[in-house]
Amino acid sequence: MKLFVTGGAGFIGSNYVHHVLDTSDDEVTVFDALTYAGNLDNLRDVADNPRYSFVQGDICDRDAVTAAMAGHDAVVHFAAESHVDRSITGPDAFVSTNCDGTNVVCDVARQMEVDRFVHISTDEVYGSIDDGSFSETDRLGPRSPYSASKAGSDLIALAYQETYGLPVIVTRSSNNFGPYQFPEKVIPLFVTNLLEGANVPLYGDGGNVRDWCHVADNCAAVDLVLRNGTVGEIYNIGAGNEITNLELTTRLLALLDCGDDRIDRVTDRLGHDRRYSIDCSKVRSLGWQPTRELGEALSATVEWYRSNRWWWEPLR
Repeated sequence: MKLFVTGGAGFIGSNYVHHVLDTSDDEVTVFDALTYAGNLDNLRDVADNPRYSFVQGDICDRDAVTAAMAGHDAVVHFAAESHVDRSITGPDAFVSTNCDGTNVVCDVARQMEVDRFVHISTDEVYGSIDDGSFSETDRLGPRSPYSASKAGSDLIALAYQETYGLPVIVTRSSNNFGPYQFPEKVIPLFVTNLLEGANVPLYGDGGNVRDWCHVADNCAAVDLVLRNGTVGEIYNIGAGNEITNLELTTRLLALLDCGDDRIDRVTDRLGHDRRYSIDCSKVRSLGWQPTRELGEALSATVEWYRSNRWWWEPLR
């Protein structure tokens, strides 16, 4: 199979490319605009792999997408603006990339008659939940420009499935962490801050709850959905590691031999969702389950950033 992977130079996309090249004989074309979070260093170790190729391009550029997608069997659509804080200060780019760009990629894929189209989304489209967990059939309730634009992109992709028969499958994952994550996101931000002797900024009371899934586990689930998922369906992907931001911070401090005095309490984010939680029984029914225990995965992630200053120091 020949895969067209948008946003494949980003955090989750690049880890997915590594997964495919390591576990299959598939060919992969990465299509990425190389904005601030897209980085070819994420793919440096596969640059000479004959089954990998790279095309620089913007998913909003229909001609570029058309030229690059030709001849591919399947699309895995990671490309997106993805940081909530940035969406609050500059929402236009999020609507443009996540909605307009997804429309272009879907429409070109329809014309190319691809066999499968996996649209990568987020659990943030459901909004906050006090008790229980969201299932794939629950109503969407996004509460930031980022999550609203992702909810819009989900609906665009699913509309192409209903209207045109594009073989779309949607995945909605919980918070990912691991290698090659741009150091604006909480785990790499806190780890690199601590490694450089700086404090970490904790929003509000630190009581916001997130489920943390190692990126390699998420990529394995995405690949399983690509190959065995049902067209037209949505699959939540999460590891069941729900902890507060304060507990996460405390764990990272301990891994780096730091105390609570390294926490700076900062004004809470606007519209900060209190708790995300998703029911992942559907993807587990395909045979997937997370393989990395949270404590061990956090420790390995800290060690990766400690050992790969060459990668993150230029980004800061």
